[in-house]
Parts: sequence; C-alpha cells; structure tokens
Amino acid sequence: MIEAVLRAAGYRTALYTSPHLHTFRERIRIGPDPIAREEVVALVEELRPLIARVPGVTTFEAITAMAFAYYARKQVEVAVVEVGLGGRLDATNVLLPEVSVITSLSLDHTCLLGDTLPQIAAEKAGIIKPGTPVVTAPQRLEALAVIEETARQKRAPLTVVGRDWAWEAGPRDLTGQFLTVHCLREGGSPLAGSYYIPLLGHFQQENATTAVAALHILQERGFHRVAPAAVREGLRSVEWPGRMEVMNVDPLIVVDCAHNPYSTEVLRKALREWFPGRKWVVIFGASADKDIAGMLEALKPITDYLIVTRSDHPRAATPVELADLAASVGVGAEIAVNIHRAFQRALAILRPKDGILVTGSIFLVAEAREEWARENGCPVPERDG
Repeated sequence: MIEAVLRAAGYRTALYTSPHLHTFRERIRIGPDPIAREEVVALVEELRPLIARVPGVTTFEAITAMAFAYYARKQVEVAVVEVGLGGRLDATNVLLPEVSVITSLSLDHTCLLGDTLPQIAAEKAGIIKPGTPVVTAPQRLEALAVIEETARQKRAPLTVVGRDWAWEAGPRDLTGQFLTVHCLREGGSPLAGSYYIPLLGHFQQENATTAVAALHILQERGFHRVAPAAVREGLRSVEWPGRMEVMNVDPLIVVDCAHNPYSTEVLRKALREWFPGRKWVVIFGASADKDIAGMLEALKPITDYLIVTRSDHPRAATPVELADLAASVGVGAEIAVNIHRAFQRALAILRPKDGILVTGSIFLVAEAREEWARENGCPVPERDG
C-alpha cells in the first residue's frame, strides 16, 4: 500500500517482498514491474564470486544483496522493503529507514523467533533505529509493551494505530471497501479522510490505516508529494493477490494465503463478515512445519467438508498427514492428490449457496490460481522454470 501511494505521488519506487506467489521476480520490483529475467541472471553471475568469499551466506541474504544492488543502479528515489523473517537479525536490517513499520504480530516461526508473543515482539522491534520514527499496527498488550520499551530506549518516536490513528468502516461489496481514517493526535493530519481499497476483510482496514500513518510521517520528513490525492489514487489501485481474493463469483471461490492459526482465525472472521451464513468447502494444504492442527481448528466452524491436498513444494505436508491431523481435531477429510483433483471434487459437491475456500499455504494458493486460470481459458500467471 505504501509503495502504491508513493508511486502515485510521482516517486520512482522500489518494492522488495517475500516470499513470491508465482515467480521469483515478483520479489524485486521497480514500481509495479518485476525485475527482468536477464537482469536476475546478470546479477547472480556478478555477485556469485563475492558471495563465495563469505562462508555461511544464506539464500535470503544473497537475494537481498541482489535487490539492493539492483535498486541502487536503477536510481530509485524510495524503496519499500519488507523484512524476511523476524527483524533484529534479518538481512534487510542493514538499512537506515525514514520510517519503520511493524504490522500485527502473532505466533509464527516460533522455532526461530521464540514461542511467546513478547519474544517475537522483541525480534520484530529489532528494526527500530535510534531516533527513527516507528509505526505499529494494533497489537496485543504484551507485544505492544515490548515495542514501546524498545522505542523508548532508542528515543524513536512511536505511533500506535488504535491510539494515535483510528478508522471507521464504510460501504463494501465483493470488489472492495471504503473506510475513513482519523488522526487522533493534536493537530491532526492532512492525510486523514475517506479512502477506497479494492481489498476485502476488516484486517485490510487496519493495514490501510497503518499505511496512512506511515505516509503521514514520510510527508513530515520531506516527501511533500504525498498528498491526499496521491493516497486516494494509490490505495484505490493497490493489488494484493492471494489475500482473501475472490477468484470467481459463481461459483464463489476465495483463495487466501493464511498459514498460521492467527491468520486463519482472522480469515474465518472476515469470511463470516463478508459472507454471513455461508458454509465453505475447504481445500487445504500446508507446509509440514506449520501449526496445522491450530489452523484446522480455526476452520472447523465454517466448513462442512474438508479436502486435503498438497502443493508441489518440498516442504508440503502429505495429504495423509493432513487427514490424520484433521481427524485429531475432530474433522473428517477427503484426500486429493493435487489441486486439480481437489477442485474437481469441490465443484462436484458444492451446494448452491456455499463457496470454495483454498487456504493454508501460499504455495497451494499459487497453484490454485494457476489451475483455475488454465481450466477457464484465462491468462496463466507466469512461473519460473
């Protein structure tokens, strides 16, 4: 969202995200455009001997170096850089940002970041730099306490969405929603106002408000082209494939990359809000290292039929493993060997007023989007290979 607004304001922007949905090149963008294949190859060949001199360099560190070199050569004016994992020890944390942003925290990657919310918050708060403003989305109290203490120690001005900024939901439909953003601080903000986002879910209102709060700080720090009109245009044009995405209306098919219990609970609440009373045939697949039972528990209240399958990814849990875990939480499951068979079965049993939900893994969602495009004569998203 922040990158889309900065681009709408006329800045030459870069965007660095992970993981990718369909092609590696999505991770490294100039404006909306992924890096070209030829430039990926050239950068890999250039950096290979340098990386070989440093023992223990991770794949993500190498990709980050490649992205930063690419952005420097393209002379971008501002880059929006997403942390890969955690924050304190992340490869992206070498940057000195204009503003740091911490989104809503939950228990994820616990084997690396810690198994309590305060431990995870401490890792995430590692991106806070001395004297540099930081914006946090609404957090649970124990996580917010850690962020506040870290900001205090580093004398970093802290903006808390839910305390310093707020929002009101407006009209909505299956294409998007309106919201009104308020700055609650003395003096307000010229960026407060009503906006439209072509995204579904209450959580996207929170994300949009957090983005506007960060953009307000950028405006104060010299990004004067960030005006209400640019915010309006940028938010209206933002794209977020695979996040509560309505892939088809009749029959209703929704895909979402939720991959832990918290994000799955958020998804369930959003589906009940947007599609009240509707039940879902759930096509589910997940990586073996995730809290699969927790995700299935979160989905139980909205599904009468669960189909478990796997993506073509080495970390994917097998359908048999998924079915066993589903049984352990009291959910029966039918096994499908791949997403093609899963769709066939889901469409065969779908009742007129119900929908199909594909979730549990970004890899499964990517394959679902590609499969549906192939089966319906639509352009298939580009893949690597």
